[in-house]
Amino acid sequence: MGASKVNGNSTRRVVVEPGGKGVVAHVGLHTLGSFADRLGLGDALSAAIPWEGNGVPVHDRGKVLVQSALMLAGGGESCLDIEHLRIGADLFGSVPSDTTVARTFHEIDESTRVGIAEATAGVRREVWRRSSATTGDAPVLLDIDASLVEVHSENKEQAAPTFKGGYGFHPMFCFADATGETLAALLRPGNAGANTVVDHVTVLDDAVGQLPAEVAAGHRAGDDPDLVQRAVVVRADSAGCTEGFLSACRARNIGFFVSARSNAQVTAALFDAIGIEEVWLPSLAQDGDDKDGSAVAELTSLIDDAKLPSGTRLIVRREPLHPGAQRSLFPSLDFRYWGFYTDQDGDPRELDVMMRAHAHVEQHICRLKDSGLTRFPFASFCANANWLATVALAADLVRWFQLLCFEGSWRDARPKALRWAVFHAPGRLVHRARQRVVRVIDGWPTTKVLLDAYRRIELLT
Repeated sequence: MGASKVNGNSTRRVVVEPGGKGVVAHVGLHTLGSFADRLGLGDALSAAIPWEGNGVPVHDRGKVLVQSALMLAGGGESCLDIEHLRIGADLFGSVPSDTTVARTFHEIDESTRVGIAEATAGVRREVWRRSSATTGDAPVLLDIDASLVEVHSENKEQAAPTFKGGYGFHPMFCFADATGETLAALLRPGNAGANTVVDHVTVLDDAVGQLPAEVAAGHRAGDDPDLVQRAVVVRADSAGCTEGFLSACRARNIGFFVSARSNAQVTAALFDAIGIEEVWLPSLAQDGDDKDGSAVAELTSLIDDAKLPSGTRLIVRREPLHPGAQRSLFPSLDFRYWGFYTDQDGDPRELDVMMRAHAHVEQHICRLKDSGLTRFPFASFCANANWLATVALAADLVRWFQLLCFEGSWRDARPKALRWAVFHAPGRLVHRARQRVVRVIDGWPTTKVLLDAYRRIELLT
């Protein structure tokens, strides 16, 4: 019996030559840039960045930051990656060189960065006005967390050994739960403490500064509670469980959820509750149904800690112990115990659901790490702080784009999916009636998504 003919080739044989014309790449990044222009992002940033050189800069610094954000959204990890946009002048116009991008990051000082944040807040306010995700009168939930970023050079200012034995930086973030936006990003040395009160308060204040005025009202240090128009609640892990941070929340009329640390009072409360089954209620899943195996109990009456703000509640959840379970509040052979403090009213089981949703921060940080956070390209700490701010800006621009221009699963798609399917879509450039017309390649699976996005951009007012 003769062997069957097999063709295992994954490609067709072609001749590759330079000199292609009439073809454009990154059509989806052009869509994202058009969206940024429609929001007036570049103009807002330009007004916040002073120019100290002679005449007018060849590349407007606001435009440089927006085009750098487009580069990061497309998967860029260094200033050199801006070259991928430079070859697309028909779509992106005059794009700065990598040296101009690097120079811009070094020109921006801390005071200018504050102005950029204020300009971004103005654009964010308009996005929130248009987005259904931010309407209503429910509390605005903020999430604080920090993450280690490894670097492989000892020449970067303030890079330092980390508590996990690595080397690099330890930035801290505050996210808006409803939208996934990075409201605040603080670059810190690698040896910065996880529970540093001043850093938690800094990112909290920076995040409040990014909220629309009607939401931020009454939530600055020392504000009269009567000024509050909409509740703001912050969630943090045990690093936020400090007297100083909780006092700062109370001084800002901001509610809190923080993971409880194991101590003598908590241990005693758990010991008293063990074996009293009537205090344990079935916990709820995110959809509101009972969650098999886990239970919730409020143990507020069993603790008396003068360091906690008045009205603080202790709520504990227990889950069946399983191999590899993380450290528990209380040693047990049957259950893993985990608890949190909160000053919020309501059913303990529903509050437990709200606190568990703090886990969303892991998704937000993963999105940042997939969009430039893992690379700090400069030796200067200030320049790297500017890089971090631009990484956050790029991530927010993408989130705004998803919220206002997409439907269905694309509203929550991860960066990798967006790049493969949307941002790097190819097209053919046609000149017609003094217009540049881009025709997305036949058969591209997300052509309708792109066309719908362009239509929505045109409708933005």
